Amino acid sequence: MLKLKQIVKDYQAGDTTVQALKGVSINFRENEFVSILGPSGCGKTTLLNIVGGLDKYTDGDLFINGVSTKEFDDKAWDVYRNHRIGFIFQSYNLIPHQTVLQNVELALTIAGIGKAERAARAKAALDTVGLEGQYNKRPNQLSGGQCQRVAIARALVNEPEILLADEPTGALDTETSVQIMELIENIAEKRLVIMVTHNPDLAQKYSTRIIQLLDGEIVGDSNPLSDEDEEAEMTLINARNAEKQIAAEAETSAAEGNKKRVKKHVEKAKMSLWTALKLSATNLSSKKKRTALTSFAGSIGIIGISMVLSLSYGIKSFIAGMQSDMLSGNPISITQSAYDLNALMSQTTPVQQAAAAVKAGFVNVDSMVEYLVERSEQITNISVENTIKPEYVSYVRQIPEKYDAMVKLDYGLDIGNNLYFDFKRDAASPVQKISVSGMLAKYTSVLKTTNFGSYSSYISSLSTAFSQAPNDEDYLLSQYDLLDGHVAKEKNEVMIVVNRNTELTDLLLAELGYYSEEEFLNIVYRATDDVRYDASLDKTDFTYDELKGRTFTWYGNDTVFTENPTTDEMLKDAYPYFYNEIADDGWTDGVELTVAGILRPKEDISYGCMSAGFYYTEALAEYIIENSADSQFLKDLFLKDTENETESFTSMINKGVPMGITFDYSYDYYDENKQWITATDTTCVGSTNQMALFASFFSGFGGGGDTETTTQIFSLSLQELGGSSIPVGIYIYPISFTEKDMVLEYLDAWNGDESITVGDRAYPPDTRERITYTDTLSLVINIINSLVNVITYALIAFTALSLIVSCVMISVTTYISIAERIKEIGIIRSLGGRKSDVSSLFNAETFMIGTASGVLGIVVTYVLSAIVNAIIKSLTGIAAIAIFPWHYALLMIAISMLLTTISGLIPAHSAAKKDPVVALRTE
Repeated sequence: MLKLKQIVKDYQAGDTTVQALKGVSINFRENEFVSILGPSGCGKTTLLNIVGGLDKYTDGDLFINGVSTKEFDDKAWDVYRNHRIGFIFQSYNLIPHQTVLQNVELALTIAGIGKAERAARAKAALDTVGLEGQYNKRPNQLSGGQCQRVAIARALVNEPEILLADEPTGALDTETSVQIMELIENIAEKRLVIMVTHNPDLAQKYSTRIIQLLDGEIVGDSNPLSDEDEEAEMTLINARNAEKQIAAEAETSAAEGNKKRVKKHVEKAKMSLWTALKLSATNLSSKKKRTALTSFAGSIGIIGISMVLSLSYGIKSFIAGMQSDMLSGNPISITQSAYDLNALMSQTTPVQQAAAAVKAGFVNVDSMVEYLVERSEQITNISVENTIKPEYVSYVRQIPEKYDAMVKLDYGLDIGNNLYFDFKRDAASPVQKISVSGMLAKYTSVLKTTNFGSYSSYISSLSTAFSQAPNDEDYLLSQYDLLDGHVAKEKNEVMIVVNRNTELTDLLLAELGYYSEEEFLNIVYRATDDVRYDASLDKTDFTYDELKGRTFTWYGNDTVFTENPTTDEMLKDAYPYFYNEIADDGWTDGVELTVAGILRPKEDISYGCMSAGFYYTEALAEYIIENSADSQFLKDLFLKDTENETESFTSMINKGVPMGITFDYSYDYYDENKQWITATDTTCVGSTNQMALFASFFSGFGGGGDTETTTQIFSLSLQELGGSSIPVGIYIYPISFTEKDMVLEYLDAWNGDESITVGDRAYPPDTRERITYTDTLSLVINIINSLVNVITYALIAFTALSLIVSCVMISVTTYISIAERIKEIGIIRSLGGRKSDVSSLFNAETFMIGTASGVLGIVVTYVLSAIVNAIIKSLTGIAAIAIFPWHYALLMIAISMLLTTISGLIPAHSAAKKDPVVALRTE
């Protein structure tokens, strides 16, 4: 039952109030066909909209089944429209981008009816109005009469109590109008039908009651229902409803008795998110080109940021991969002299000096001396001297095996003075046994006689003949392929490491006697376009057997260094020993070394722990140190502090006289006619102690010393000669960064506050000297990563501007979509859809556009990354410099969805506030 009591409706038009309804009171029967007649503007449609809950009355009251609607909220009105009211409009108001079946299902969807039941009921409603088999057509494929039948089916599908028809035949021809009116007449037999029309003939023919309306007031009613009759009819309705309620409760009790679960039906009106997504999806698909362009425009910002992230991640991955590869080439180093890198990083800014005021006619003095003093103090602060003691060496050696790190002890040996090999001037000359140092001195002099002479000083810096190899076969074989033989392990074994191209330098091979002097000179002649070049002497490769076929002999210090026999004390102090670069046949204390194997870096290793060259074993190093312990040569030259393992030179310093261990040698070279010429020269063993030169120079700077002459001291350290069992350097090679972090934590513990046990002895913190290690690789990589991060953030900030533009564009596009779908908004509201459902409709649309933009942006990013990688690989050989991981892709898609959804919130909110009455009138 429906009852209107003194309904007033006012509209505000600027400063003027227009009263559309002026106290209308009507009682409607449960089943009747009511036609409301009246001229345009008399309030007919306004009355219909108030009855349908689309418009709100200004005053009065509307009773539904005896219940006042004054306290109805939006939710109650939405449920009322969805479950009590069915609308038939003059212009059909079908959603064009949905099928006939979907249009009819929409009211059921909002009511929360399941899919199967929804489809069955919608088809049944369409069958009732004569549209069997037309389910999947769209409205533009139907005639006007068919569209109105769809509208009627939609109005009936929820089995409403009241059917409201607003000029249902206004857009139809006469024949079709009759068909529609007959259909509505049949419907009125079971429910209340209220029709607004301008056609009195239709009203007279089909209606059971005609209400005349004029200027917002009722001026005629052909079959009024009095309040007394309305109360009596309401009593009957209530009694009938009570019987239905008792029957329903009995059915529920029986079901519970059978232990069946009964779900009580609760009336609701709510559009699901899935429905909103489907409605928006069909709308977007109907505008494919615009959707595609909008998605592409929205993806530009995503593409920009994604490419920046791709390059950043790729560069970092390349750096990380390079760093992993470089771990073996850049171990954690613990040396006697080191730099505190943490202190170094804290001094990243240069010394700043306040600029003096400029005075006309004067030039200020910039105090460079002060600057140098301050800079020197900074350098002093970061310079660290480590005292490596036996207990610390033992501590490092006991690094847990689970850390999987190899430890190499470098004793600072220079075995070139003690290592000898067979050498020939040319094929016809006798064999000489010469030392590596002697060979180096010889060739330095020989090259000065050629066009290569200006480069001869580079030989000593280019040539590092023998180095100590790490003592871990498994670690070595993880980085190197064994080309021939086996990994050297014994003291009498050495091994050769070639580079990735299976090469050794000609200088190194010549220094170790693999070339005769004649062959070596021929290499120089070829390189310098000398006329003495002889192509028949070229030798560009060696077999494995040729490389392994040579032997080397190591002799002790007391054998290779001969005491100066002079009786001149001054000369003896200056030159206490001489060096024998040519071995004597009578030397018997040698250790013969053979080449055990040849190694080459694996293809995926760019920075191995050993560069190309010759390597001796830790066993030989330990033997040399043990052999040198009783060396008279060392006893004479060095005083050894057995507790601290320090050293001091005992020879006198005679100012102005070069000092050290010298030797004379002869060398042969070709003249212009390619005849051998023999010459002699003198050099020393060891290096010039430049610090001594500076000390000598500055000794007279502040204290009145003699500054006219300086002392040049050629020295050999105790470590180089094998006189110290304490390593000058400890190098730790972790296999990965995880192990590296654990090793660093282990080393830091030595400088910590806890007591440490080494072997069976405990070392409290106050008994341990602080040791500073050097981890250059981490420092460099951290700096590079920080730089990459800064650049990445800057580029992201720049490209983010395009995201802002995209968001604005999405908002504009959503406003356009709202303008195109205003009638759809009115339809959804008339079917009981909530304001939030309308908002969800457009939020779903922007969400899908954001998803499409994000996915498109990611696809384009992967394509562009592949192109960039192909270009970079062709230019540099680097396989992948643009890498976009899947989790970045998901993140960017999520960002795209979030930003576009946020961009659509304001337009969606404005759509939800649209007046449904106004929306339905919009064309």
